[in-house]
Amino acid sequence: MRESYPPILAAIEALKGKHDLHIANYGAGIEERLTGLHETASYKTFKYGVSDRGASIRIPWQVERDQKGYLEDRRPNANMDPYVVTRLILDTVGSAAS
Repeated sequence: MRESYPPILAAIEALKGKHDLHIANYGAGIEERLTGLHETASYKTFKYGVSDRGASIRIPWQVERDQKGYLEDRRPNANMDPYVVTRLILDTVGSAAS
């Protein structure tokens, strides 16, 4: 959890810059789930938004209101390797959101 809003936005920008790398490691068959339909963003694009369940990265409304909190990466598949995904997220946002 971040104590201010700018580091959350910096983390999102960092995730945007490595979208293709993350998609490639977020589980097999991800293109079948992330179609852009049914409250998902397409695996081909990256978008974020407040309370946007159709975004790659969702910022809860209360986080925007309070100007602190967390973000939700909605892209990983259920069959992903949690160690790989955690490493990717930490490597990507670790320095950007400090």
